[in-house]
Amino acid sequence: MTDRPIDYAAVFQALPGVVALLTPQLVFADVNEEFLRVAGRRREDLVGRYLFDVFPDNPNDPAATGMRNLAASLRRVLDTGERDAMALQRYDVQDPDRPGEWQVRYWSPVNAPVLGPDGKVALLVHRVEEVTELMRARGGPRGGKARVLEAELYTRARELQELNERLRRAHAREREVALALQDAMLPTSRQTLHHRAAVRYRPAVGALNVCGDWYDLVDLVGGRGVGVSVGDVVGHGLGAACVMGQLRSALSAASRVAEGPAQALDVLGRYAHVIDGAESATAVTAFIDFDRGTITYSSAGHPPPMLVHADGRVECLDGATDPPLDARPDRVPRPQAVTAFTEGATLALYTDGLVERRREDVDTGLDRLADSLARHRGEDPETLADAVLSELLPPGGATDDTALVIVRL
Repeated sequence: MTDRPIDYAAVFQALPGVVALLTPQLVFADVNEEFLRVAGRRREDLVGRYLFDVFPDNPNDPAATGMRNLAASLRRVLDTGERDAMALQRYDVQDPDRPGEWQVRYWSPVNAPVLGPDGKVALLVHRVEEVTELMRARGGPRGGKARVLEAELYTRARELQELNERLRRAHAREREVALALQDAMLPTSRQTLHHRAAVRYRPAVGALNVCGDWYDLVDLVGGRGVGVSVGDVVGHGLGAACVMGQLRSALSAASRVAEGPAQALDVLGRYAHVIDGAESATAVTAFIDFDRGTITYSSAGHPPPMLVHADGRVECLDGATDPPLDARPDRVPRPQAVTAFTEGATLALYTDGLVERRREDVDTGLDRLADSLARHRGEDPETLADAVLSELLPPGGATDDTALVIVRL
């Protein structure tokens, strides 16, 4: 293999397919040579110009909706950050030499995002398969039968496009419900100990932007401090979010009156037995007594919290680990443990999406988290939370949901 750097600009121009790069404003950033050939345009006709100024819909034909469908596809890619493959489309393309004349073309486009360092769409890749000649050939020597097949193919492609649009609208409505549920169920950072805490919530890639993970921070009765908890329901989407809401609300109520975190989880475990979908749910809760400088904690099958002391030493709080919430049919008291801290320490609770990776031992993820927390311990909670997510989550997003709570002690 050569050590010389690859000239990707030259590779782009030499691609055998029809490819254009668009900005998020749908302005041509670049096109390859094949795009120029197929479109019958010069580079100066395209680069720097708005896509639909160059290729508008035919105003004389109401059935010419190819450009409108393309605009909807590109907007979906910008909104979701996901690739969108379109059904075969008929386009009426204006003749560049005779503006009043339109050419019927058949293109099959695929639109894909190019993500920037911030995870947002920086460019759109617009690739087109040109099938105009194939469609014309269907109406050639064989006459009527081929034209019937052409019409059938085009009709079915349009029906598929319309079905996809209805499915996307239904998905969008479900997503709105899921987001409303999330807003109602989970406290925002403005409600969580002010400057002392930061919370982060990242659904799995491809999820509805809501998931089965939860977090909570509550004031304990009698001025006993603050209860912090995170939990994880198996699954994603609206169903998991509904179960999450029930368990989170139950633990929040139990924590306020329980003698300790073990008793709170014991109550939650008995409640989980009667909730469909709560199978194998996990949770961990910690009661922080700021006056005494102690953390009392208990875990129901959940990854252990991390306590970063002011000197950088990281303590894994794994001294009170028990099976998941519904694992035992009979009531058995859950364990709890106590550890001490000094002012300036940091407590981190999280779900397994932050540390678990396929084909990797979970201890590797725990070591990675401990190292990140120790290196950034001098930052404020908000900055620390962002740094941890940036270093531990994959660039394209995790395949599992992730919740993270950071508390400065």
